Amino acid sequence: MHTPPASMDDANKDATLDVRTVWISDLHLGTPGCQATALLEFLRTTECQTLYLVGDIIDGWQLRRSWYWPQSHNDVVQKILRKARKGTRVIFVPGNHDEFARRYVAHNFGGVDIVEECVHTLADGRRLWITHGDLFDGVIQCAKWLAYAGDAAYEFTLKLNRRFNAARARLGLPYWSLSRFLKLKVKRAVSYMGDFEAALAAEARKRGLDGVVCGHIHHAEIRQVDGVLYCNDGDWVESLTALVEHHDGRLEIIDHSAEAQHSVAPAQAPRSTPALQPLPSGVAIGRIEISPGS
Repeated sequence: MHTPPASMDDANKDATLDVRTVWISDLHLGTPGCQATALLEFLRTTECQTLYLVGDIIDGWQLRRSWYWPQSHNDVVQKILRKARKGTRVIFVPGNHDEFARRYVAHNFGGVDIVEECVHTLADGRRLWITHGDLFDGVIQCAKWLAYAGDAAYEFTLKLNRRFNAARARLGLPYWSLSRFLKLKVKRAVSYMGDFEAALAAEARKRGLDGVVCGHIHHAEIRQVDGVLYCNDGDWVESLTALVEHHDGRLEIIDHSAEAQHSVAPAQAPRSTPALQPLPSGVAIGRIEISPGS
């Protein structure tokens, strides 16, 4: 008897992670550095009520320099749109690399709401400001030419890193990020990240909010900054991380790097790093209220 092939709906039933909310940013679709295969696997095995795309989803800066758009990048876009069609609330907060999308704020395309920024209410009632974070980056705001130069240097570092890790893979060694190593070791870079985090936390406090979720600096973290909850969901170029809110209200960073295609280890369920806190209430997105069951 003929058995029909498994449908996409059947695949969704195999999801290994079922959460209330997911935040991802800095995918940089349109660049060779984007880990689209790992991202697609994460999206395929994760179900959520609300998905936030927190900026730099498509890299307009790189695409202006040279066109790069393989099928895997198209697959990521299609998967996000499919989630929107199947009932996931998808909210896109543009960043500096996809700033062209800011012209379409307050519009909905294919089930994706585009907003400048918004407020998300956790299950336990805490309110988090959602922003990419580039508006609090002095280099982006005051010396854009320097940001473009830095972006080109970063892309060059990633190119070196890809070749270096191809050699490591042949030797059976795991992936290692050169730019992440430099970021954490160079004193000025560490100081820059600290200033960025402090500025966002201060703005969240000024707005009367409990915390902030952002991207931009490609460094995933959940921590308290001067009494304000600071969350960064990382990136899908090197860190391969997402921020999630569980149904019981806990916040957690999901680290998918061990399962990435550039690793020689076989695929496993995603790793995670510890979390935060509990439940009731709804989700506030700008002026929109979504109840937990919707």
